[in-house]
Amino acid sequence: MFASAAVCVVAVLMDHWLGEPRRWHPVVAFGALATCVERALNRPPGSVSRGFVAVLVLVAPMTAVAWMLADGLPDALRLALEALVLWLAMSLRGLAEHGRAVAVALERGDLTAARDAVGRIVSRNSGALDQTGVATAATESMLENGADAVFASLFWYLLAGLPGVILHRTVNTLDAMWGYRNDRFDRFGRFAARLDDVMNFIPARLTALTYTLAGQTATAWRCWQAQGRHWESPNAGPVMAAGAGALGVSLGGAAPYSEGVRQRPVLGEGPAATAGSIRASIGLVYRGVGLWLVAAVLLSAIH
Repeated sequence: MFASAAVCVVAVLMDHWLGEPRRWHPVVAFGALATCVERALNRPPGSVSRGFVAVLVLVAPMTAVAWMLADGLPDALRLALEALVLWLAMSLRGLAEHGRAVAVALERGDLTAARDAVGRIVSRNSGALDQTGVATAATESMLENGADAVFASLFWYLLAGLPGVILHRTVNTLDAMWGYRNDRFDRFGRFAARLDDVMNFIPARLTALTYTLAGQTATAWRCWQAQGRHWESPNAGPVMAAGAGALGVSLGGAAPYSEGVRQRPVLGEGPAATAGSIRASIGLVYRGVGLWLVAAVLLSAIH
């Protein structure tokens, strides 16, 4: 247990010092491979069974290799590999950099730059967003992606080691690429989306608990319990409701997408999001990571 906690600490420090690889990233390479597989199998668009085969082809070999490496390498080499892979699977610094870019643009009154920056991290029609809409979108992204890109990776590593973090990151990437409700992906991406929901069920609720403990606890708990279940996504709802409550802001509401404006439930309590809310959400994620690392080290000392 101590070795696993140490790996988490090292991976977080590597992320802090190095950030994401600039020239070549294995997740980007996996995404390119997934695009090739999708183009080959998703013809004509709309087959759930082909989507299942695509997930199996892409995920099973990588998870199997990770399992064999975790079982066959000397301990020192295995731990080094685990720290490297966990660093590459997480994106704490990258998440913060994207969020700060939006906040900086809003703070200097450059709405065009803010829209461009938020358009890199959300799927909604960023060109139709006003200042509040941009701040809301970025704050929501920090909270939700904190769960997906940081806490879930830590959870699956601590639960299942190297195979766990590889399995989660590949499935989550496929959901991000294929989990759209449109003619091309509604059926093909359904298995990846449902598998991602299952894998993130516990991490999402642990993330909601983390935000609750690291922010305005009473408000966060109340918003999580009252509002989380009304959100479209069963995992994003608790995370963002607790996060909004922890920050003391209101999120959700109307949001423009390519297919039109979606009317979403309001999450949280308090004023509308601002550039300060984006920065506060980043701080919330960082405090949460600190809580996880402290908890992992303490639990390892007990055992």
